[in-house]
Amino acid sequence: MSNFSVTFRESGSVQILELHGDLDAHTAPDFEAAIRKCIDDNHHRIIVDGAHLEYISSAGLGVFMAFVEEVREHEGDIKISSLQPRVFNVFDLLGFPVLFDIFDTEADAVSKFAASGDAA
Repeated sequence: MSNFSVTFRESGSVQILELHGDLDAHTAPDFEAAIRKCIDDNHHRIIVDGAHLEYISSAGLGVFMAFVEEVREHEGDIKISSLQPRVFNVFDLLGFPVLFDIFDTEADAVSKFAASGDAA
């Protein structure tokens, strides 16, 4: 039984995906479906809030990589916020801070979209 869930919220034109629990090979399809829904609904400015993300595996990280190019082709981006230290260490170890903007707070991530003219 999975303890993973995704909650959708909005802040202006930014779609926020709040992740809860463990993102691994068994739950990655749920995260993939959430990002696909954003794209299908023309939400290309996405923040992944990891405040309640307890664990991430390579399968979960792969979901980020699978969609970032498509989102950026639509003049959007995927930004990551509020990661717990042990989860951030996984992102950091694999070089994600070079590929993705990672912020301490969701508000900082929203502000980055606003500063670039992307959050109306």
